Amino acid sequence: MMNEFEKINLDDYVQTGEGGTSTSYTHKTRNSVAKLYKPGTEADRAKEDFLTARTVFELGVPSPEPYRLITDGERVGAEYELIKDKRSFSRIISEEPERMQELSVLFAKMAKELHAIKADTSRLRSAKDIMRRFYTEKNIVPEFYKIKVLNYMEKIPDTTNCLHGDLQISNLITDGKRLLWIDVGDFCYGMPEWDLAWSYGMFSHLDEIRADKLFHLKQAELVAHWNIFFPAYLGTDDPQQIADATKRLLPFYAIKLPYMMDLAHYQPLPTQAFEHFAKFFE
Repeated sequence: MMNEFEKINLDDYVQTGEGGTSTSYTHKTRNSVAKLYKPGTEADRAKEDFLTARTVFELGVPSPEPYRLITDGERVGAEYELIKDKRSFSRIISEEPERMQELSVLFAKMAKELHAIKADTSRLRSAKDIMRRFYTEKNIVPEFYKIKVLNYMEKIPDTTNCLHGDLQISNLITDGKRLLWIDVGDFCYGMPEWDLAWSYGMFSHLDEIRADKLFHLKQAELVAHWNIFFPAYLGTDDPQQIADATKRLLPFYAIKLPYMMDLAHYQPLPTQAFEHFAKFFE
């Protein structure tokens, strides 16, 4: 497996970003950026993410081109096309807060367009299958919670809508000419609620420290973004319709949160959290 990863010399790169699961390095002379996962990330995971990114690019979803699998000798990852002068939506909002309304509405438009694309199910994974594998193969959630999740997922319809997998404003960038999705390693297909629920959790429940670290924004600004984005996505300002739609997201969020915690932090939720989230399946 590791012979598929080309060794790079980090002296040829400059660190330019850090996220929840990886660190980015821009090449000093080439138009490329290296994304290396945190130590301990398995090579299989990096390869799967890279192949998914290739599929997304070849489907015509606007995204940087993935070039090759790489390693620095300790960490694994992939190298991508460098988008010059790019800024993420979260960075723009942090630097130009007066543009929040404009960008949050545009983010909703881009999300709806993404969800309208029908996936190539022979090359992409199902969100339900990803979650089912997590709950059946990893023994890191209480048995009562696992049973509730697996029973609830039986009720979730199978659809072929494209999903980003980590739908949030740091993962949509622009160079002033193009809008591009990045960090598409978790791209999959299924009901849009999988994406929307994760956005809801990120923008409505993130603490002040992580809001600043991940998005360069205050917690209140993330809530404000959600309160613009979600009605724009739904196409309604009716409070009851928004409340009903938000309620439909809660079970999806309760299913996905333990998976994302394990993916990003390699740790389970506290026991009392499972007791709280279990109520969303009732």
